[in-house]
Amino acid sequence: MKILVLGGDGYLGWPTAMHLSAHGHTVAVADNYLRRRLCREEDVDPLYAVPDLEERIVTWQAVSGHSIQPYIGDLKEWAFISKVFADFAPDAVVHYAEQPAAPYSMLNRQAATLTLENNLLVTANTIFAVREFCPGAHIVKLGTMGEYGTPDIDIEEGWLDVEHNGRNQKFLFPRQAGSLYHTTKIMDTDLLWFYVRVWDLRVTDLMQGPVYGIFTYESDRHEKLLPFFNYDELFGTVLNRFVVQAVAGIPLTVYGKGGQTRGYLNIRDTLNCVRLALENPASEGELRIFNQFTETFSVNELAEKVQGAGSSMGLDVRIQHLENPRMEAEEHYYNPKHTGLLDLGLEPTFLTEDVLRDMLEFVAGHRDKIVADRIFRKTTWK
Repeated sequence: MKILVLGGDGYLGWPTAMHLSAHGHTVAVADNYLRRRLCREEDVDPLYAVPDLEERIVTWQAVSGHSIQPYIGDLKEWAFISKVFADFAPDAVVHYAEQPAAPYSMLNRQAATLTLENNLLVTANTIFAVREFCPGAHIVKLGTMGEYGTPDIDIEEGWLDVEHNGRNQKFLFPRQAGSLYHTTKIMDTDLLWFYVRVWDLRVTDLMQGPVYGIFTYESDRHEKLLPFFNYDELFGTVLNRFVVQAVAGIPLTVYGKGGQTRGYLNIRDTLNCVRLALENPASEGELRIFNQFTETFSVNELAEKVQGAGSSMGLDVRIQHLENPRMEAEEHYYNPKHTGLLDLGLEPTFLTEDVLRDMLEFVAGHRDKIVADRIFRKTTWK
C-alpha cells in the first residue's frame, strides 16, 4: 500500500515509517518538528541527539535500500495538508500528528491551547483531506487507553452493549479522561465517529497504553535511526523515565500510593499493531476500536521490576513515593479487554528482566548526557 504517516518524526512515527517500509509498503511521512520545538522551549531534550527527517531518511535508504518521502510542514494548515494528500494519494493514513503528552497539556494555558488547537485541527484536516483526495483510504488513528479512565467495570474494546428500560443498544464505551491531552483524544474519536456515520469513512482507532523501549528490528543499534528517548516528566513515559533514574542514581519517582494500573507495550509491539491494523483494514462505514497493550502493571510493579533488573547489574536503585501531582485514583479496579489485535496475529513482546537490562545498559552508555533537573519538573494538575 501507499501509506502516509502523519507525525512521522515522533517517538512512534519514525519507527512506524521504517517498519512499514521494511515490509514492502510505499511510505511518506509528514511533520512540522513540533515535538522538537516544545522540548527545546521546556529544556527537556531527549537523552541523545536525533537527526532530522531528511538525514534519517538518507540513513535508512543506505541501510535498507528502501526510500521514504518526506513532507515538512504544519498539518493544521489546509494549504499544506491538501498538497501532501494530492501529491501522495495514500491508500491508508496513520495519524500520530498530535501533541502527545498529558503533563505538557496541563502545564499552563498556553500549553493547553496549543494541545487543543493542534490535536483537533489536525484530526479534522485529516478527515477532510481523506474525503476530498482519497475517500476510500483507511485511517488508523492512535488513540489512548487514557480515554477510558479507570471505571469500576471491565473496559471493553471501544464499544459497550447497554440495556436500559428493557431496550438494548451499542454505544461508545463511556470515557472519562484524566488530562486535557486525553480529553482531546476523546474528541478525536468523536470527530471520527461522526464522519464515519456521515461519510462512510473506514477508521481504526487504536487505544494505546504507555509505550516503552528504544530498539526496533529496523533500527537495531544504529543511533541515527533510533527514536526520541525522552526521560523527563513532560514527554518521557514512566518506564523510560524510571530506567534513566536508575542509571543516574536518582530515586524512582512513584506518585502517591503507586497503585495506578495501566496497560503497557513494547515499542516493537506498537509497530506490529499498526501494521496489522493497516493490512487488515476496517470496512467502509466502520469505526473499529482495538485496545492496544500487552500487559498491565501498577506503577509500584514497574518500579520494582526496574529495581530488580538494576540491582542485578550492581546499580543502587531506590524507590521514593512523592505527593501525586495528578488528579487520579491511586488504587482502583482495572480490567481492560485486548483480544482484537491478538486475533489479527500480534505476538507480544513481554517486559522481561532481559528487556529491562538491555535498556539499562544502553542508557548507561549515555550516562554523561543525563540532566537530572529535567526528570521531575513538578507539573501539577491542581
